[in-house]
Amino acid sequence: MLLSKEYVGYLARELTKKLLAGEFIETKDASALTQKVHASMLEELTLEDRINDEVRVILEAYSEEMRKSGANYQEMFRKVKNELVRKYKAVL
Repeated sequence: MLLSKEYVGYLARELTKKLLAGEFIETKDASALTQKVHASMLEELTLEDRINDEVRVILEAYSEEMRKSGANYQEMFRKVKNELVRKYKAVL
């Protein structure tokens, strides 16, 4: 993840404050809303990390074939990652 979890928490608090101050949303429990915004932001920001982990697992399963064929790991990583991004309809 490119941002620290602490910074994501700060962003969630600030976003919640601005949404409430601008009267874009209403809530009786701002703290609960902040926690939900924080969880949503963390989930979205860690998506690329989860995709990278899945790519590594896939490539590990095909490591012997890749070694025999002389495939470039970085190139295969990029191709598999692009396929997973399309599969999950993710925006990175």
